Amino acid sequence: MQVASPAPQASAYLTTSELSDRIKYDARTIRDRLKDSVLIEGRHYIRPFGGRKTLYIWEAIERDMAQHSHESTALIPMVNGGALHG
Repeated sequence: MQVASPAPQASAYLTTSELSDRIKYDARTIRDRLKDSVLIEGRHYIRPFGGRKTLYIWEAIERDMAQHSHESTALIPMVNGGALHG
């Protein structure tokens, strides 16, 4: 018997905790190190109704993660989380 998968949503908005589960980063790392450095407001996340809550746009994050993964093959990872451009 085949189980039907749920229909895909037009756009998946994720909380910090849900994004953390998907990309396997700690929620604190997402808030403190990724947000506003590699995750850009309006492109990767929104603050609905001008509030404090942050909702991440999964499709944009997934697309850009794959794109940057291919582009950054010449980078040397550093212990502090940065990268050396070789």
